[in-house]
Amino acid sequence: MNQPKVVLVACGTAIATSTVVAKGIEEAMRERGIPVLTRQCRASEIRSRLGGVDLVVSTTPVPDDLGVPVIKTLAFLTGIGKEDVLKQIEKALTDS
Repeated sequence: MNQPKVVLVACGTAIATSTVVAKGIEEAMRERGIPVLTRQCRASEIRSRLGGVDLVVSTTPVPDDLGVPVIKTLAFLTGIGKEDVLKQIEKALTDS
């Protein structure tokens, strides 16, 4: 079995929004056969939580110079463009 990819999910408070996004990513990637572990944090904590992370997904602006791919999206909350974002996540995880 492949090692799970680690996705850091960031939002303003690391409570409700990041939970919705993390669960959505876990479910969609499981359906695609990509094992993932999600971690949640506040956007202000991202730099200190990057160890072992393969991808950052954020619902709020974050720096682009983190050394890992960053996807900024509200698609998990609005539903608009969600499939496109899931494809971006899948590509980022399979390319890393």
